[in-house]
Amino acid sequence: MSKFNSGKVMQRYFFIAALLTLVGVCIVAKAFYIMTAEKSYWATVQEQLKHDSIPVKPNRGNILSCDGQLMASSIPEYKIYMDFQTGGAERDSLWQLKLDSICIGLNEIFPEMSADEFRAHLEQGRLKETKSGVGSRHWPIWKRRINYNTFSEVRKLPVFRMSKYKSGFHWEEFNARNRPFGSLAQRTVGVMFGEKDSAYCGLELSYDSLLRGQNGLVHRQKVLNKIMNITEQPPVDGADIVTTIDVGMQDIAERALIEEMKLPEVNAEMGVAILMEVKTGDVKAIVNMMRMPNGQYAEAINSAISYRCEPGSVFKVASILVALDDGVIPNDTNYVIHTGSGVMEMHGRWMKDHNWRRGGYQDINVARTLEVSSNIGTSYVIDKFYGGHPEKYVEGLRRVGIAEDLRLPLVGYRRPNIRDVDTKTTDRSKYWSKTTLPWMSIGYETQIAPINTLAFYNAIANDGCMMQPRFVTKLVKDGETLREFPPVVLKERIAKPETIKKMQTILEHVVSQGLGRKAGPLSKAFKVAGKTGTAQIADEHGSYHSGTTRYWLSFAGFFPADAPRYSCIVCLRKTGLPASGGGMSGVVFRHIAEGVMAQNVKRLVEDVRDSTSNFTPEVKVGSTADASYVLSRLGVNGPTADMAETPRDIMPDVTGMGARDAVYELESRGVKVTIHGRGRVKSQSIAAGKPLTSGIACELFMEI
Repeated sequence: MSKFNSGKVMQRYFFIAALLTLVGVCIVAKAFYIMTAEKSYWATVQEQLKHDSIPVKPNRGNILSCDGQLMASSIPEYKIYMDFQTGGAERDSLWQLKLDSICIGLNEIFPEMSADEFRAHLEQGRLKETKSGVGSRHWPIWKRRINYNTFSEVRKLPVFRMSKYKSGFHWEEFNARNRPFGSLAQRTVGVMFGEKDSAYCGLELSYDSLLRGQNGLVHRQKVLNKIMNITEQPPVDGADIVTTIDVGMQDIAERALIEEMKLPEVNAEMGVAILMEVKTGDVKAIVNMMRMPNGQYAEAINSAISYRCEPGSVFKVASILVALDDGVIPNDTNYVIHTGSGVMEMHGRWMKDHNWRRGGYQDINVARTLEVSSNIGTSYVIDKFYGGHPEKYVEGLRRVGIAEDLRLPLVGYRRPNIRDVDTKTTDRSKYWSKTTLPWMSIGYETQIAPINTLAFYNAIANDGCMMQPRFVTKLVKDGETLREFPPVVLKERIAKPETIKKMQTILEHVVSQGLGRKAGPLSKAFKVAGKTGTAQIADEHGSYHSGTTRYWLSFAGFFPADAPRYSCIVCLRKTGLPASGGGMSGVVFRHIAEGVMAQNVKRLVEDVRDSTSNFTPEVKVGSTADASYVLSRLGVNGPTADMAETPRDIMPDVTGMGARDAVYELESRGVKVTIHGRGRVKSQSIAAGKPLTSGIACELFMEI
């Protein structure tokens, strides 16, 4: 007989089923109650716990010079705020107790606002009515960003030194750009919009996507009354870019340009200087100076790549190069041109040479035409041999690269505007008349930026190979090269090799025996080749006859002439006379060339040692601490206390000294010193041995 009792089992089954049903009904009833009666309460709780994912900004990559020096780097900046609803009663009582100390401390850190003004400002935030209660949760303590050092000082103040959850003091962090070399190459390196953390110009803008990196993502979750950051995706820092800029050469070019622009007889409105490496096209220095309303010079626009104007006589080289390469000139560079007294009629208009009032150049050959920059000589050749088919001349200009689109990686670059032969257009500015060809041949009727003119001259220096100007060599990150930007050849050959050689010789003669003499180095240690340019340009309204004449002065060339390493162009824009491309821009070119070559002089001691000479170095008086240190390491007796020294009330002889030693020696005697030029002291305005008086001033003239 079975012992199974079905009656008892069914009773238990029904009991469990009823119990589960009752529990289910209770759950549904509770859920309905929460959805209706407690809906507003739980909605408030949800808002308090809800924290969306927020982006995390990466560190922006650095911009480096060619030798690895920082030209632009990211540093943290902060905006500081106060949450007056955090911390509770304990914070409030401490706040009232320490408010005076806080305001006094803020006044010491930010003296622009008084302690009373800080107190009124903070109290305004504390008493502000908000949706979540009394007191702002994000009240700015200071209106602008502050650097890390200032931020650290603020954090030391009472209350602010507590944790953010107890004090309410919190902050936002930004990546700010710092340029250790100040405004050096500012428009090329680039500028950032500080408040927006976005690039404005230069390499910062052109390579923004690579420098910026990728944002990360952090999810914020409230746990035990604290907000926890949970990283969902880490940020990817930007890459560093290595530029072609040489800081030393950039400094030389900038100083030389500004010194010339400031001279009373120059008083330039704008100045441009570009230095390029011949073989690679690397831009080693690029300066863009503009006279500001306050009379100071600063980099405001990258005119080197964007300012197109009629280039003037530097364009004559392209015209003659086309004619020589086409072989249209009989007897080549010895072809004689009858320029007469410097005035010649061309299709109803008078063409004049710069010396027409002094009788002109009479009969000169093609080579001499460029040496003395004869307008008549150049325009006569081009009009005579291309007047019947001017389109061949325009084709030749494009062939030699003067009209080449350089495709620069900088925003704002403007390609050359070279006239096409068009005799059917109704637009007078584009109509090709009989006078267009002769005036175009000497640098008018075209618009070219300085960087294009330099690329053309660089190609001549590079035996006819035209290189694209290069600004960035590679991308690096964590010491590894991510991408390289090799030199780019735009044209393998702009003219026949024999034509290029002839032009190189002519350009060297322009400096040695032509109008470009002032561009030649004073030391004669190396040779320079190049061409001057002086052009009258239109004013801001497009007029040439507004009563005030504006000039575009330029000198383009390369050095050393016999084995070119660098090409350079210097341009100045000024109003009124005197105006001389060779005498003004050429002087800047010379200073740049001398400074750059001085940096590259490397000689072995064995090459200059003379068995009859005393090899112990001479140490002049002055700031001798560094000299003493070096000489002691070399085992050479340095300057001693019993060294012959000029009496303190007598002007010493500082010729031959460097600027540092000369200034130290004179200012230690109470003399006010003004320095002109670079290098070592060549002469001094007050002769050695003269008695010194109180407040006396002395000018030192330096020379490399």
